[in-house]
Amino acid sequence: MLTLMQVAFLVAALLTLIAALMTVTSPSIVHSALWLILTLGGIAILFVLLNAGFLAVVQVAIYIDAIAIMIIIVVMLTHDPVHRQTHQENKVWWGAAVAAILLLVGLVVIFTQTPSLGIDAPLIARTQETILKDLGQALVDVDQFILPFEIASVLLLAAMIGSIIVAWPKQDTPSGEVER
Repeated sequence: MLTLMQVAFLVAALLTLIAALMTVTSPSIVHSALWLILTLGGIAILFVLLNAGFLAVVQVAIYIDAIAIMIIIVVMLTHDPVHRQTHQENKVWWGAAVAAILLLVGLVVIFTQTPSLGIDAPLIARTQETILKDLGQALVDVDQFILPFEIASVLLLAAMIGSIIVAWPKQDTPSGEVER
């Protein structure tokens, strides 16, 4: 018999998988961005069900609020989604399908060979406050995660500047050339 937590987990997992599938198969880029928000929300629900409240808050605060909204702003800056509905097609979709199937097979092989799937994880004797303190110190420590954290912020800034440059209106010059 399934417990309420198991049913909630299965529903959240199914919602997340369906939303992720709709993200990559939706013909409209705006709809894909909205499905992505639902996918990230489903992952936040899974974090809550796994008693990882901090990661759920980070998932909502960073991914849904910042990245998904930035994706929508970039889409609105670079496309005219109301008037132009073009069918986006990838000519080498079969390569992605083969890679996805290989990844699925590899994950199934790894999970079936893991002997400790049915064993409960040992309890950590640390409190939530000490874990959060260690995580905060790891994010700003020069020897740990500050470099990847800063690289990610520079990449996000470059993406936003690039989207503004792409969306910048073109002006005609008197000589007939297009100027940026």
